[in-house]
Amino acid sequence: MTWTADHIPDQHGRTAVVTGANSGLGLVTATALARRGARVVLAVRDTAAGRRAARHIGGDVEVRELDLASLASVREFAAALSADRPVLDLLVNNAGTVLLGPRRTSVDGHELHLATNLLGHFALTGLLLGNLAAARAARVVSLSSITHRNAHLDFADLMVERGYRGSTAYGRSKLATTVFGIELDRRLRATGSPVLSVLAHPGVTRTNLTPRAWSHQGRRGRVIARLGLLATQPVEQGALPQLRAATDPQVHGGQFFGPARFFQTRGPVTEVRASREATDPAVGRRLWTAAEELTGVRCL
Repeated sequence: MTWTADHIPDQHGRTAVVTGANSGLGLVTATALARRGARVVLAVRDTAAGRRAARHIGGDVEVRELDLASLASVREFAAALSADRPVLDLLVNNAGTVLLGPRRTSVDGHELHLATNLLGHFALTGLLLGNLAAARAARVVSLSSITHRNAHLDFADLMVERGYRGSTAYGRSKLATTVFGIELDRRLRATGSPVLSVLAHPGVTRTNLTPRAWSHQGRRGRVIARLGLLATQPVEQGALPQLRAATDPQVHGGQFFGPARFFQTRGPVTEVRASREATDPAVGRRLWTAAEELTGVRCL
């Protein structure tokens, strides 16, 4: 069976938070959930863009400000959401950044890829676990990337301060995100929690991250970005793995979904495997400890 958005079951009565939901994969994901009846919170850094997205989506949608590169913003978002929405059915940790220019840091002093792609989502998940546990069948979906397979976590240099390359930092952050999703599953199972941790990656998909990644190169970067877009699949196809992870009733904790063809770059959704490092329990424990120390959030 080829899984499509038509297989998404009725979502009425469910509340979902989708980070980075004003464009790309997040917008497609939020739209699909809302059109199946979910109440969807668009957690976005740019609230004006979020409001435009909400008008496009329609349905029961609200916009809330969230800057994942700021732990203060994450805490403020989680506190306000918990006050209004004590029960949360779905958290899609979709937002991400890829920057191939000079090294940049967050307001908290963390390397920007790691701050946005891992640490912000780690803190957000930890702060909302009580809301998720209050639901009957809640899920956390973590967004990985095929680049995690060629990455390696250097715990002596998590912030990539030595020999910085944007592509290396991005790959490491996505490996860290994958490790987090798998370790979260282990810990949820160990505590008997009903919450599921599931992973997905979009293959090589046409989003606005590609032009942004090459923006530091000026005209040359714009040409490279356009050429790169020719090799990508539509965003509607790229969002299917995370939509399946979020909604398929047959999914269980720890599963990982991605495209089936051309070395997982495109095609129909299938279950895929994470790299050996991503599934190593020792790596999971070590990253978990580091993330708790860096964010100040205890997540299980």
